[in-house]
Amino acid sequence: MNPRMILALPLFWLACIIAGYLYSQEKNIPWAVVQLAAPAFLLEATLYLTLGVERWRVRLEKLPPAGVAGLLTIAAVAPYCAASLAFGTFHWMSLIYLAALAGAVSFWYVVLPHQVVYDLLLLSLMALVTLTKAFKGIYVRPNDRLALEVLGQAMWIRTGLFALLSVRRVKGVGFGFWPSSREWRIGVLHFAVFLPIASALAWAIHFAKLRVPTGSWSQISVAAILTFFGTLWVLALGEEFFFRGLLQQWMGKWLASEWGGLIVTSLIFGSLHLWYQEFPNWRLAIVGSVAGLFYGSAFRQARSIRASMVTHALTVTTWKVFFS
Repeated sequence: MNPRMILALPLFWLACIIAGYLYSQEKNIPWAVVQLAAPAFLLEATLYLTLGVERWRVRLEKLPPAGVAGLLTIAAVAPYCAASLAFGTFHWMSLIYLAALAGAVSFWYVVLPHQVVYDLLLLSLMALVTLTKAFKGIYVRPNDRLALEVLGQAMWIRTGLFALLSVRRVKGVGFGFWPSSREWRIGVLHFAVFLPIASALAWAIHFAKLRVPTGSWSQISVAAILTFFGTLWVLALGEEFFFRGLLQQWMGKWLASEWGGLIVTSLIFGSLHLWYQEFPNWRLAIVGSVAGLFYGSAFRQARSIRASMVTHALTVTTWKVFFS
């Protein structure tokens, strides 16, 4: 292992512990629960980190595809075992179900051809599991305030991304955790243009109202920072990879129009928000479709999902902190 990574890993774990502590304080999660949950979350965070370390991915990709898929399946169930054994909620059927889901995605391109039709079927499977909130029934919450199913959601994104990056070997998405200065500028600019449009739209369709956050400025700042980076590296990373990095480019080729692909993908992206919290959540679907236009435009300009991730994360953070 690179000496820099040996030094970086403890710092990464320390940052995760600090973020977890701040989150637990904000949500009033008992310290005893936090201590039991910490190993599982640190394990998932470390496995998730391997996505962004190209050197580790390159080493993994030297294995045969079946070997990569096998490791992905084992890595998928490890955080569940760590969490469920710690809290005494382990169930063999949950483990089998989780392994079956992860194995299906991991071995997808080992068994099936690398063709667009199978790519679309994989994206459909990823979306279906997410929309049905399948992990809520697997990860039993030890405390109402600790959403343990987040481990499953992060695993699902991680496994799908690894399958596409390290088995399918997709290119041209601009994958990575940290945007370049140019990608930051593009992402922030698209957010700045989108914000007044989104505010006017939210007011017109009664989607959300501006509110003053409660608490001290230090608490608000910490909450905003945690929300931004949590969104940037999990929600935005996954959604921008699948929608902008893959689907938008495919749609652009099929329609022989980049703008056509952007618009169609944005509509699909927005429509999937119909199932958020209550169905049909048409207001969020409309806002999501318009937001998708700006995310897609940021990706199109930068040729990288890292730019659209910035726009996406800023949008979600602003919505959660300053709107209700």
